Amino acid sequence: MQLKARRLQVIFLILCLCSLFINARPYLIVISQDDLKDGALADDFLDSANSDSAEWDEFGEPESQNSSEELDPGSWRPIFEPDSPSSASDAPEDLYYTALGKFMSSVSSGDLRLMEDAVADIDQVAAGSGDPHAQSVLGLLHGMGIMKETNKAKAFMYHYFAAEGNKQSKMALAYIYFRQEMYEKAVKLYAELAEVAINSLLVSKDSPVIEPVRIHNGAEENKQALRKSRGEEDEDFQILEYQAQKGNAGAMYRIGLFYYFGLRGLRRDHAKALSWFSKAVEKGEPRSMELVGEIYARGAGVERDYTKALQWLTRASKQPSFSAYNGMGYLYVKGYGVEKNFTKAKEYFEKAANNDESGGHYNLGVMYLKGIGVKRDVKKACTHFIVAANAGQPKAFYQLAKMFHTGVGLKRNIPMASALYKLVAERGPWSSLSRWALESYLKADIRKAFFLYTRMAELGYEVAQSNAAWILDKYGEQSMCLGEYGFCAKAERHQRAHSLWWQASEQGNEHAALLIGDAYYYGRGTDVDYDRAAEAYMHAKSQLNAQAMFNLGYMHEHGLGLPFDLHLAKRYYDQALELDPAARLPVKLALGSLWLRKNHADCFLVHVIDSLPEVYPKIDAWVEDVLLEEGNATILTLFACLLTVLYLRERQRRHAAVRAAAVAVPLHPNDHAVAAQN
Repeated sequence: MQLKARRLQVIFLILCLCSLFINARPYLIVISQDDLKDGALADDFLDSANSDSAEWDEFGEPESQNSSEELDPGSWRPIFEPDSPSSASDAPEDLYYTALGKFMSSVSSGDLRLMEDAVADIDQVAAGSGDPHAQSVLGLLHGMGIMKETNKAKAFMYHYFAAEGNKQSKMALAYIYFRQEMYEKAVKLYAELAEVAINSLLVSKDSPVIEPVRIHNGAEENKQALRKSRGEEDEDFQILEYQAQKGNAGAMYRIGLFYYFGLRGLRRDHAKALSWFSKAVEKGEPRSMELVGEIYARGAGVERDYTKALQWLTRASKQPSFSAYNGMGYLYVKGYGVEKNFTKAKEYFEKAANNDESGGHYNLGVMYLKGIGVKRDVKKACTHFIVAANAGQPKAFYQLAKMFHTGVGLKRNIPMASALYKLVAERGPWSSLSRWALESYLKADIRKAFFLYTRMAELGYEVAQSNAAWILDKYGEQSMCLGEYGFCAKAERHQRAHSLWWQASEQGNEHAALLIGDAYYYGRGTDVDYDRAAEAYMHAKSQLNAQAMFNLGYMHEHGLGLPFDLHLAKRYYDQALELDPAARLPVKLALGSLWLRKNHADCFLVHVIDSLPEVYPKIDAWVEDVLLEEGNATILTLFACLLTVLYLRERQRRHAAVRAAAVAVPLHPNDHAVAAQN
C-alpha cells in the first residue's frame, strides 16, 4: 500500500537542462510517472548493472586516472600550449604535429602556399602510416571544403576510420549520427565520450574547466563577456588583485578560485590558487579552508594527503561551509584517511544536500542507486540526480543518461540518453579548443579563431557554430574563409555562414533561426524562398522570439510564404509586443498599417506602404555605393564641415550685428528729460 502511494505521488518531475556551455535558451525534459520503472523491474536491471562495477562507477578512483593527453590522443594542446608535455612519441605523430603547426601558422598569416604545403604533409602522414590524427584533420578539411573539394562522404570516411584513435573524430561522427536521428549509433559513441569527459573532470592536474563565451550578442560583439575573459589583463581582475594584496580576504578567495578552476580567461595554476587560499585562510575565510582541503584530497599541485584534507574540511564545516560536508562524506565512503563508514558518509551527504549542495544530492543518488549503506531505492536516486542536474552537476547528467540508456530506473529512451550524453561529452578535454579560439580572437587573430571555432562546430558545439557564423558575417574576407582553391567568394561565404547558423538553430539558438529566415527572405547567400523563411521564423517563434513573431505577422499581412490573413497578422503583432515592450513603436506602426489595409484597402497610403520594401533596398544601396564610398564619403565630410563653419560664422556675424544695433539705439525722449533734470 505504501509502495502504491509512493508511485502515485508526483506526476511530473521537471529537469531544466541548461547547456553546460552556453547561453542558448534552456530546454525542459519532462519526466512523468510513466518514465519511472516499477520497483521489481528496476531491481532486476540493477542486479545486472551491479555485476559490473566499472559500468556503474560509484565515486571515481583518483589513483587510476589518466592525464588529459592520454584521454585525448592527438590533442592540439602541444600546438597552443607548447610548454605542456606532448603525447607524441613515435615518428608519425611527430610528423603530424609538425604539419599541424605549419598549418596553424599559415592560417594566422594567410599564406596560401604555406597552407598547401601543410595540407600536403598531412596527406602524406595520413596515407603513409594511417595516422588517425592526420585522418581526423583531413575529415575536417573535406567536410568544410578547406583547400579540398567539399565532400561530406569523404569527411565521414576519414572520421569513421580515425574515430578509434582520435576522440575529436569520434565527436564529429557522433554528431553526424545525432543530426540524422540515428540515435542507436549516436548513443554508443556519446556514451564512450561522456565517460572520458567524466574521467577528465576527475584528473588531478589537468582537468580544464572551460568557460564557453559567445563572442557576439545578436548582431553585435559581446563586449562585456569578452572584457571579462582577458585574464590578468582585465581591469576588474587587476583591481581585485590590488584589493587582495591590501589584505582583503574575499578578494584573495576569488583570485584563488579563478586560478583553481581556470576562470575569467586565466590558465589553471594550482600553485597560485593554493597560495591565495592559504593567505585567505589566515584571515579566517571559510570557503578557502574547504578548497585547501580539496586541493590536498586531489593532490592538485601538492602531494596528496587525505589526513590534511579531512582536517581542513572539518574546519570549514564548522564555519559552516555546507559543501565541505560533501567532501567529508566522500572521504568516509571511500575510506581515504579514515576508516570506511557508510553511515557517516550518508550523514554528511545529507547535511550537504539539505543545504542545497548539488554534490551532496549526487552522492546520495549514487548511494541509493547502488544500495551503499542504505536500502536500494532507484526512485530516490533518480530524484537526487535530477536536483543535482538542475544545479549543473555534469556527473548527474551522466547518471541520468545511463538510466535512460540502459533502462535502469527510467524507461529506455535512446534519444534522451543521446542528448544527455552529448551535454556531458562536450565537457571533455577536447573542449580546450574553445579557450584557444577565444584567446586567438582576443589577440585579434580572427583567422585562427575562425578555424578553431569551425573545428568545434564540426564536433557539434552550438556556441562554436554561432561564433564561426558570426565571424563570417562580421569580418567577411578577413575571416579566412577558404574554399578548394583559395579564399571564398562572397556567395560561398554566405552559404557557409548559412549552414553554420542552420546547425546552431537546430540546437535551440533562436537568433540563428531568425538569421536563417532573413537569409531566405532577402536572398542573402541563397535564393529568395518565402516558404522556407516562414519555416525558419516559425522555429524562432517556438523559442519565444519577438522579432520572429513580428516577421510572421508581416508575412501574413502581405501573403508572403503564408496565407493572407489579417487576423493572424494582428495576433502575431500583439504577441511580439507582449514578449518585448521595446517593440511598441514598430508594432503600433504595423497595427496602423493593418487597420488601413482592412478598412481602406485601395487608398493611396496603402500603396505607399506596399512600395516601401522595394524603395528601401534602393536607398540602402545608394547610401552604401555613393555616400559610403571612400572618396565620396571624404568629400561629403569636408563639405559638411565647410557648411558647419559657414553656418557658425554667419551666426556669429548676426549676433555681433544685433549687439551693435542695441548700443546705437538713441535714448527715449523721456529719458532725455530725466537726464536734463539731473
